[in-house]
Amino acid sequence: MKYNATRSLPRVLTILPHKERFSPQEAGAISLLVQRMALPGEYVVGHEPSHNIFPDIPFIPTPKTFSLLGERSRYSRAIRRVIHQTRPQLVEIHNAPFIAFDLCRTYPNLPIILVFHNDPCAMRSLRTPSQRETLARRVTIVTVSEWLRERFLSQNVQAHVTVIPNSLDFSEIPSPAKTRDPILLYVGRIVADKGVDTFVAACNRLLPHYPQWQGIMIGTNGFGVHLQTSTPFLQNLLPKAQAAGIQIRGFQPHASVLQSMSKAAIVVVPSRWEEPFGMVALEAMACGAALITTRCGNLPSVAGEAALYVDNPDDPTELATHIEHLINDHTLLKHYAQAGLKRARLFDSHTMRLQRQHLHKEIIQNTATTL
Repeated sequence: MKYNATRSLPRVLTILPHKERFSPQEAGAISLLVQRMALPGEYVVGHEPSHNIFPDIPFIPTPKTFSLLGERSRYSRAIRRVIHQTRPQLVEIHNAPFIAFDLCRTYPNLPIILVFHNDPCAMRSLRTPSQRETLARRVTIVTVSEWLRERFLSQNVQAHVTVIPNSLDFSEIPSPAKTRDPILLYVGRIVADKGVDTFVAACNRLLPHYPQWQGIMIGTNGFGVHLQTSTPFLQNLLPKAQAAGIQIRGFQPHASVLQSMSKAAIVVVPSRWEEPFGMVALEAMACGAALITTRCGNLPSVAGEAALYVDNPDDPTELATHIEHLINDHTLLKHYAQAGLKRARLFDSHTMRLQRQHLHKEIIQNTATTL
């Protein structure tokens, strides 16, 4: 549903990152969360997707603009035009502090929420404590995990940060298969940070001894739908994956990914990167797979006691040992599958949506009182 200027003005504008597309066929993790958490009176703003947008959520495509300063500057200018046209009561920006700083200068009285999905300390405009404190005085800061909150407040930053965790709409989760397929499943970007090379090496060691089991990888190495195989990392990885008999499925729509998770016996999330949240781990648990993961970033906060943990993300022998334990012990496999299902219920989107709605209402009321 696209924005129509004759409709009532939006109460809230939610701004996607400039690389995200609000479409079931193209959505990244942030677009999926925005779609899941949408509230009445909310409009989503972003670049026009190539496919149909998510149904039943008003969407405003950014107008074409010109800037000599690059893509981010053009996107920020386009956002200002949309705000000028729609006059929202509140703007929520996802993962783009450069837009937040820009809007604070242009609209000093407009209440703004900035939601972080990645480490703020790694963002070039927020690397110092003073930069983060300056931002927190101007906008409301929200993070999708406690780990991200601690990162924002690191180096003794004095600021108020609200945590609204990533969540799942369980009506979208397929019913877990009663009999799981003997599949070791990896889902995510096929890059070194995600530890996919450790997964491939573990499968290379393990699968020849368990011919009834198969390895599957779903994902690409960027934000597009195609796997760019010319990178040195992939040129080294793909022959090893093929030698192990791992099936590489590339990009899949989110619904297809969830279907695969609901059938696979084991999902491996071998990140060596400090995961800001760990959405793949949460989805795997919700789909009834036994989860093996690492202790990097927020992953332990997501999985709790409902996963097997690899202490060294660079050690394929340790990962292979954990996988083999689950393959050979059906009771243990079932235990982690059931524990994961229970754990995932703590992240129900209904609860998080109410928390978000309360925050929006509080900010709008406080703004009306002070003006």
